[in-house]
Amino acid sequence: MEREVPGEAGVEIRLPLSYQQKKEETILRKAMIQLGNRVARRAFQIRQALADRSGEGFVDTAIKILMAVVIGALVLAGLYALFDETVLPTLTRRVQEMFNYAG
Repeated sequence: MEREVPGEAGVEIRLPLSYQQKKEETILRKAMIQLGNRVARRAFQIRQALADRSGEGFVDTAIKILMAVVIGALVLAGLYALFDETVLPTLTRRVQEMFNYAG
């Protein structure tokens, strides 16, 4: 293998490469090929994600969140009604009985 070096008046001089230089060029070439492959793979993945029009994950997630909010609101309303009508009056009566010193 030879290396081109610019000479005088545009004439290129070819110098022989040492073993270390050949090894470094080979390593660099392999690294550039791997980088190009990674970039191409990532670009393909991005292109596939943008071209995907199924929307499958988004609709399912939205329905699950909506169901959780509705069920949570129903549970909270039920607990509020239970505490407001049943627990709090009983609790108030028991606290008043506990501190009733008259008997």
